[in-house]
Amino acid sequence: MDEMKSLGNKIILVTSENLKDKNWPWHAIDEVFYMPEIKPSVWNMDHLVQGFSHLMQTRKVDAVIALDDYDVEKAALIRETFRIPGMGQTTHRYFRDKLAMRQKAKDSGINVPEFTAVFNNDEVNRFVDKVPAPWVLKPRSEASASGIKKLSSKEDLWEALNNLGEERHLFLLESFKPGDVYHVDSLTFNKEIVFTSASKYLAPPMQVSHEGGVFRTKTLGRYSDEFQALDQVNAKVLSNFGLMNGATHTEFIRSKDDGKYYFLETSSRVGGAHIPDLVEASSNINIWREWAKIEDALLRGKTYEVSKPTGYYSGLIVALIKDKEPDYNQFECEEAVKFLPIDYHVGIVYKSKDSTVVQERLDKAAEKIHAEMLNILPPKSKPTS
Repeated sequence: MDEMKSLGNKIILVTSENLKDKNWPWHAIDEVFYMPEIKPSVWNMDHLVQGFSHLMQTRKVDAVIALDDYDVEKAALIRETFRIPGMGQTTHRYFRDKLAMRQKAKDSGINVPEFTAVFNNDEVNRFVDKVPAPWVLKPRSEASASGIKKLSSKEDLWEALNNLGEERHLFLLESFKPGDVYHVDSLTFNKEIVFTSASKYLAPPMQVSHEGGVFRTKTLGRYSDEFQALDQVNAKVLSNFGLMNGATHTEFIRSKDDGKYYFLETSSRVGGAHIPDLVEASSNINIWREWAKIEDALLRGKTYEVSKPTGYYSGLIVALIKDKEPDYNQFECEEAVKFLPIDYHVGIVYKSKDSTVVQERLDKAAEKIHAEMLNILPPKSKPTS
């Protein structure tokens, strides 16, 4: 929003009522409208359309931008209803619905873990008889690793499915593939991928979400075999999914069994968990600001070019801790380029020309956090933002 404002655009924010007190960049926002939530991050879509209709009577809206996963569906509906350019409701499902994206990837010849919808009992039974446990039961539209269940027996699976009740159709079932998990963060302009950063999770989000612990990720060298392989499969995903413009965050797993890269999920947004800070440290590319420049170029019919990325390695570590504010003095070093101000969390970004130095800093920080600071359970005074 700050970048779009600096480029001369008028910014209208539509957000949830319970986010009124969030630390928005108010200096960049011209108007704000609030929507009540039916349940977390869910709005009455008919009311959204009605409200937007009133807004459009006196304001010309040229672009609608979704800031996170939960906004993608809302933005697509508004674009379709009011004929505003951008991703529509058909394409948005490939970037929001994990069942739709898996089927699209499979149809496009992209490796995906074996999966099935859970609508039909016979199909579920056929799947679990054919595909060995463990399996993963996961929400089709959640924006994080929350809500995912790892199951090892048919009995546990059917208990979990029965417990879902009327929400069963909102889930899918897939084979659990052990392996290294990666994320690829990209910028696309007029169907061309103009920037790519590839990183390896040292502690996958699903593991941290379910077991607690320390979240860590580290960028890959642009000329490494891992980067090259991920760059190719990421381009295949975005091309087949029909992405035209904007930022994407896509995840893959390299199977320990066969060494192949498998598509896990994608999203038409900037990655969460402070991944943009990781990307910027290694490349000097701020993907939030570059996304704004892409949208501005599209609005004005201009060309867009991204700067050449710098060749650093970077690492990110984030963990839930007991104190509201960590003592960052004990983590001071030449490679620590950013300390993240998050209540009840420690968050550090490291940067170096040497990949092994970044790894060492992440390892040492993780040891210290585990030994002295880590809080597995949420604090009683949980931050609101």
